[in-house]
Amino acid sequence: MAEDKEPRYDPAVIEPKWQQRWAADPALYAADPIDSGRPKYYVLEMLPYPSGQLHMGHVRNYSIGDALARQMWMRGYNVLHPMGWDAFGLPAENAAIKNNAPPREWTLSNIAAMKRQFDRLGMGFDWSREVTTCFPDYYRWNQWFFLRMYERGLVYRKKSKVNWCPDCATVLANEQVVDGRCWRHEDTIVEQRDLEQWFFRITAYAQELLDYLDKLDGWPEKVRIMQRNWIGRSEGTEVDFFLAEEINQGTGNRDQGTEKTRIRVFTTRVDTIFGATGVQLAPEHPLVTALAAEDSGLREQVAQLLEEQKKAREAGDVGEIEKHGVPTGRFAINPYSGELVPIWVANYVLLEYGTGAIMSVPGHDARDFEFATKYAIPIRRVIAPADPNSEGAELPFVSEDGVLVNSGEYNGLSCADAQKKLQKAAARHGFGEATVTFRLRDWGISRQRYWGTPIPMIHCERDGIVPVPDEQLPVILPENVEITQQGGSPLARVPDFVNVTCPKCGGPAKRETDTMDTFVDSSWYFYRYADAKNGTAPFDSAIAQHWFPIDQYIGGVEHAILHLIYSRFWTKVMRDLGLITNDEPVRRLFTQGMVIKDGAKMSKSKGNVVSPDDMVARYGADATRMYALFASPPDRDLDWQEDGVAGVSRFLGRVYRLVTKYAAQARKGRGQTCAGSASGTALKLLRKLHQTIAKITLDFEGRWHFNTCVAAIMEYVNDLQAADAQLAAGEIPPPVVHELLRTLILLLAPFAPYIAAELWEELGEQGAVLRAPWPVSNPDLAREDELEISVQINGKLAAVIRMPAEANSDAVQAVALADERVRARVAGRNVVKVIVVPRKTVNLVVK
Repeated sequence: MAEDKEPRYDPAVIEPKWQQRWAADPALYAADPIDSGRPKYYVLEMLPYPSGQLHMGHVRNYSIGDALARQMWMRGYNVLHPMGWDAFGLPAENAAIKNNAPPREWTLSNIAAMKRQFDRLGMGFDWSREVTTCFPDYYRWNQWFFLRMYERGLVYRKKSKVNWCPDCATVLANEQVVDGRCWRHEDTIVEQRDLEQWFFRITAYAQELLDYLDKLDGWPEKVRIMQRNWIGRSEGTEVDFFLAEEINQGTGNRDQGTEKTRIRVFTTRVDTIFGATGVQLAPEHPLVTALAAEDSGLREQVAQLLEEQKKAREAGDVGEIEKHGVPTGRFAINPYSGELVPIWVANYVLLEYGTGAIMSVPGHDARDFEFATKYAIPIRRVIAPADPNSEGAELPFVSEDGVLVNSGEYNGLSCADAQKKLQKAAARHGFGEATVTFRLRDWGISRQRYWGTPIPMIHCERDGIVPVPDEQLPVILPENVEITQQGGSPLARVPDFVNVTCPKCGGPAKRETDTMDTFVDSSWYFYRYADAKNGTAPFDSAIAQHWFPIDQYIGGVEHAILHLIYSRFWTKVMRDLGLITNDEPVRRLFTQGMVIKDGAKMSKSKGNVVSPDDMVARYGADATRMYALFASPPDRDLDWQEDGVAGVSRFLGRVYRLVTKYAAQARKGRGQTCAGSASGTALKLLRKLHQTIAKITLDFEGRWHFNTCVAAIMEYVNDLQAADAQLAAGEIPPPVVHELLRTLILLLAPFAPYIAAELWEELGEQGAVLRAPWPVSNPDLAREDELEISVQINGKLAAVIRMPAEANSDAVQAVALADERVRARVAGRNVVKVIVVPRKTVNLVVK
């Protein structure tokens, strides 16, 4: 008679079976109503752009969040784990041109494909809350928020120098320019253009955005540092120099200036102002424009400086520009000393930073020192070291640990005291004040492209700019629009869209044809998840109040500035509108490492993408997901190796064979207790099991080293397989076998949901494994009866001894010294010191 074949693990059969069952149970992953009585847990991964296909970088990100969501479900939490699509954006327009397909059609087909991939991977998303940002039921609220911010003075329009990507044929925010190049087209140099643009006044919240970083202790410090640097708070003084009416030098006074001729500079070191030997203006400063209008030679030289500055911007290294300048032939009056100093135009001074004018103090600023040396401008010391015998006092001396010299009545003051007194003097005489500036600039949201949220404003010749009334929202993005990426926004060539009746005067008017930056869509989408079907408001405030802040947000560190600052700003605006009460959107943030292949980040542009579809077809979704979690700690980069997926698949096959082999024994022990029935091998296996529970639970609650969680499960399975003879002989009581296998499945469930569901059913368990309680470690069972303790002699391992876990230090020391291996190593020498590290090591120092 032929022997029965060993059961074979076949994910191609198991996984589609459970995928179909889960799809038929829409409540499986759905969050309960907010009055469920269970504690809430909102776990969220950053929503993807529907580019057409997931790659393993996506799989890693979403596997991390899915494992956490599943474990929190099993711990009894009411989990919100939604998913949606960041569906507007330029790639859809590029694809429309390339493939002659409308952006909407291309986007929705990609969404359908990626959703199928998510489902095949077994991701536990609540699809009833799905958000698609290109649908009017979502972007209507982008427009509604725009109007609310416009009413509060947080939206304005002005002509501005903007970053223009020739490939995108649209404006980029400062944050979307990386080293002078487009963030999407890494080889395309960004140009500078002057355009009328719409802005969000994010600077109104600059100080709060900075202050609240200190409260985000659940965020990685590297992200908080990046945001602090981007916000860039500087404390200093604004001081008015005055344009001298006379060109010849001599002793002047502040009365020579008028309101029209004030030149306001910002400095963080007003204590050095007596060392100012020049004032330098940005090439686009209004005074430069006025002076150049009367001087063709100056005009040509300024144009050259502008060209140099433009090239430096496009190269992304304005700070490293070779410094050039042009004297204007005019002079300014230092309001403190009355001294006349020359006015220069300099290519390293930027109009958008500070006031577009600086006082040049070459004795105490490295940048000014370089400029002054080049153009033979006087260099003067006005700060001396506090300790006259200290080294490093040569110019430029930039330390604030000094005292003032050559500074009139302020001589002898420390830098800090001088700054306070000089600020008070400026305020008293009306030529300056203490102030704070920020590197952060207002958020330019205008985009000259089609596939985005229409800006809800109307241009009327009679009434100017008129907001679209709320009752006319949403302003629908028209379909069947020709996209050429030339000649401005494609919407401007759609008469039915552009021509409109002014809602204020009833006369003919034209719609705004710019669309919103797509970062608007992603700045608040997670609030919409809380109440995704609301047709009368962005969301119900009571529902949002329940779910927010997000308990755990997961995404790449590349979004530390672009997305996260904008979403923090949006949250504060919504709070001030009375929609929510939380100050921040996210309690804890996790930034996962990248997936690396062939030495580069996995991405379509690099041509090194690995499709999860291929991996799932070969090895199964569980192995694909589990490898993404096992191959590296989640906060570090993962070097892709397909052999690793194959290895995880083989491990799952071992688990499947082990559980199915002893499932009948386990079923006999259902409903029975293990208490008092375990000894010998059974007790050792229970001890290993409860140690594994404790380790994995701790990792979920703390450091998130899911790679060590998977490793712990593998180690536990190795111990089970080592006891195969005892299991086969029936030496392990059925209640113990049941606990050993049932708990293994529970521990595996967050990482490999398909095989866990299959084996759960194999054991005869009822209901979804997802709803089974997470196992709790029994500390008495987890405690070792005996410990292995290493004995070291002068730092080198000499022996390993076994001791009862409760043995005290004296007993451990005595056994260590009596060990034959140790005695042989110390024979003829003196033991000068014995150090016992409880439960770990004995260190002998011998001579």
